Amino acid sequence: MKKILVVVDMQNDFINGSLGTKEAEQIVDPVVRKIRGFEGDILVTLDTHSHRYLETAEGKKLPVPHCIRMTNGWLLNERVLEALSEKGYRLIEKHTFGSVKLAEEIQEIREDGEAEVEFVGLCTDICVVSNVLLVKAFFPEMTIRVDARCCAGVTPGSHRAAVETMKMCQIEILD
Repeated sequence: MKKILVVVDMQNDFINGSLGTKEAEQIVDPVVRKIRGFEGDILVTLDTHSHRYLETAEGKKLPVPHCIRMTNGWLLNERVLEALSEKGYRLIEKHTFGSVKLAEEIQEIREDGEAEVEFVGLCTDICVVSNVLLVKAFFPEMTIRVDARCCAGVTPGSHRAAVETMKMCQIEILD
């Protein structure tokens, strides 16, 4: 059975940048430990926007420029990147909350057999839940887990709500 770890948007802007939170800062070390202890394929998403972000539908609803391609805020957290570099990984740039490309990469990895997928990262209530449910829709019989200890939401309450939503959608939650 193939094992896949998906590390969602562990980028500077979500940790200590324009949309950073203390909860996001607190999951960096657990995510690093998860990556270092993981045996399998690792996929990493990068929230990616252009300098025209404020003109997009998302930018009009969340008028906080973030993860602008090739800026410091767009880059992966240094400690996360160091752990990933020890393992090898595939990067997936995404321009919205969920990524069909992520599902395609999972399909490519599992071509020759079954797989199970575990998610960690930011933000539980936006990009993590979007990608988890998208992958569940593509692969309804696949085991999908979320390590809630390695995720943080925009607020602690919205994190808990997203975790409950994923539980209701038959996602296994590690907490």
